[in-house]
Amino acid sequence: MEILGFLSALLIGLTLGLTGSGGSILTVPILVYLIGLNPVLATSYSLFVVGLTSLVGGFKFYRQGLVNFRTALIFGIPSLITVFLTRHFLIPALPEIIFQLGNLSVTKDLLLMVLFGILMILASYSMITKKCCQDWKINQGEKINYVLVVGEATMVGFISGLVGAGGGFLIIPVLVLFIRLDMKMAVGTSLFIIAVNSLFGFVGDMFHYQIDWIFLLIFSALSIVGIIIGSAFADKINSQRIKRGFGWFVLAMGIFVLLNEIWL
Repeated sequence: MEILGFLSALLIGLTLGLTGSGGSILTVPILVYLIGLNPVLATSYSLFVVGLTSLVGGFKFYRQGLVNFRTALIFGIPSLITVFLTRHFLIPALPEIIFQLGNLSVTKDLLLMVLFGILMILASYSMITKKCCQDWKINQGEKINYVLVVGEATMVGFISGLVGAGGGFLIIPVLVLFIRLDMKMAVGTSLFIIAVNSLFGFVGDMFHYQIDWIFLLIFSALSIVGIIIGSAFADKINSQRIKRGFGWFVLAMGIFVLLNEIWL
């Protein structure tokens, strides 16, 4: 199972390289079900893997001039502060048993995995429907609502800190609808936001957990190899078709996570 887990690290990067988003949503389930980490540590390691992989993926967009650093700063500061506070203070403060529901003890691990399963199902929707940002009518003359942007950024930081996912499916719509970036610029900018958020959140965890750096660096390296391979073929294939197929896979995985944690 561990060998399969390491091979799956390639899939994380490959999907991210081919589609520009989405692959990181698999990191926590791979670390929990294939590698055998407990969910809290898995969300921590996921932040590092997602952050490093997104940074490498974002470099391709940076070379093409498709990263808006001003936007990344506006969105990134409130989100990275929130993700750091969530990982450094909130997660360690949660009790091992959150509450009792009949004979079911809702533990911290169970809560995180259920939330992650729900997040996977929500993320799969934007991949499957292909409606994310493509057909939205954007009025370039409208004034940017910075209060709303900061609020969305704070929410993304909280979710990323809680479940260890990048949240690209939440960030990209905000960048397109409220800051009015075009789709490619939004994807490139979101990768840098995800990278900074995730790595900053991981720093908050370093005060609380003993990190297995050898494992983490090997797993991350495999993911980076995957994103390099995926990026090389991204222009030669129908990335939207792959993204839709991957969305169905993420949906199935999200349902599996919920069933496995609640009923099995």
